[in-house]
Amino acid sequence: MQQVPEGIDAERVSEYFAKHVPGGDAPLGFSLISGGKSNLTYRVQAGDRTFVLRRPPLGHVLPTAHDMAREYRVLRALVGSGVPVAEPYALCEDDAVNGAPFYVMEDRPGVVIADQLPDGFATEPADRARISQALMTTLAALHAVDYEAVGLGDFGRPEGYLERQVRRWSQQWERSKVDEAPIIDELIARLRAGLPKTPAPTLVHGDYRLGNVALDPKDPGRIVALYDWEMSTLGDPLADLGYCLIYWVEAGEPAALHTGAATALPGFATRAELVESYARASRRDVADIDWYQVLALYKLAVISEGIYARYKQGKTLGEGFEGMKRTSVGLAERAMAIADASPRPALRGR
Repeated sequence: MQQVPEGIDAERVSEYFAKHVPGGDAPLGFSLISGGKSNLTYRVQAGDRTFVLRRPPLGHVLPTAHDMAREYRVLRALVGSGVPVAEPYALCEDDAVNGAPFYVMEDRPGVVIADQLPDGFATEPADRARISQALMTTLAALHAVDYEAVGLGDFGRPEGYLERQVRRWSQQWERSKVDEAPIIDELIARLRAGLPKTPAPTLVHGDYRLGNVALDPKDPGRIVALYDWEMSTLGDPLADLGYCLIYWVEAGEPAALHTGAATALPGFATRAELVESYARASRRDVADIDWYQVLALYKLAVISEGIYARYKQGKTLGEGFEGMKRTSVGLAERAMAIADASPRPALRGR
């Protein structure tokens, strides 16, 4: 008998699938998809069909985080928009079914680049250049979506987005921190002092990076799916670009915290080239991108602290947590290095 992974009530979820998921009326098999240290993602086999189920983590769930209904809603809105997303099929908000809300979507697999390139994939520098370009053109396409037209006009409050981001993540930090870190407090002060003028709002992904896209195994320059929409909202599009950049490693640099060194291989763009590519595709001013990178590293530091807190509580699930260490301070130090080198006096703390 197949072992059911933690976080799944096989009997009740099977009953739900039979009633609400087209093609789900079959014996189900469940497996935890590797990767991801926040929401939990499972592959569900139903006869000859395969689905994906997403649910919140098992413990230490912060207020406003891990909202399954928001993820489902944005995916439903983007089907047919030109942004590559998996089609969602059903949303269950009844905790009695599986202990927490969850949603079911199509399985849209592809190659996900984590620490290194898979053997035989994107072997030529030209392939890697095309991956870099696709990442930026897809981001520009997301930011070009008319969010009012696709029914997401009330999906967020874009006015004051940047100030609210700094404030919200400072609150998350207070809830998540396992110990004090004065460098985080200094980053918060500098970010508040140096708030840039924000461009016109767009739909933002919130966790946009190479590790959250699936690439066509036969065509590395084609993105088949964009994953992990749990932090999507309406806001400043440059926040997505800044976040993507802090996961990008260049030739000669060590693998960064939470990031492999695959993008240091010949053919992948530099960070400056990514910024230029996005600017061309979106026609946006990117002069303040250093502030957005500092914001991104600050957010990642807070997120990593929350994951570390769950680890300390024994509430993490899946591989990759063995011997986990606190990384929030190291991420904050990277952010401070960018801030200290910025041409913006407020970001330098002056």
